[in-house]
Amino acid sequence: MTDWAPVLVGVVLFVLLSPGLLFQIPGNSRPVEFGSLKTNGRAVFVHTLLFFAVYAVLLLAAHLHIYTD
Repeated sequence: MTDWAPVLVGVVLFVLLSPGLLFQIPGNSRPVEFGSLKTNGRAVFVHTLLFFAVYAVLLLAAHLHIYTD
């Protein structure tokens, strides 16, 4: 049995937390920008921390598993 949760959660979070796609913290001209499609180094760092935190909570603390056979 293969556990697909790490792969699926990683892909979904990567798309949703890509800086500038849906939102960006911190923005270029505001603290939070929505749909700007522009990014900066600080936003990449913040979104990396958000990705790691949500990923760790979902996989380690919530014990999320998706098995296929």
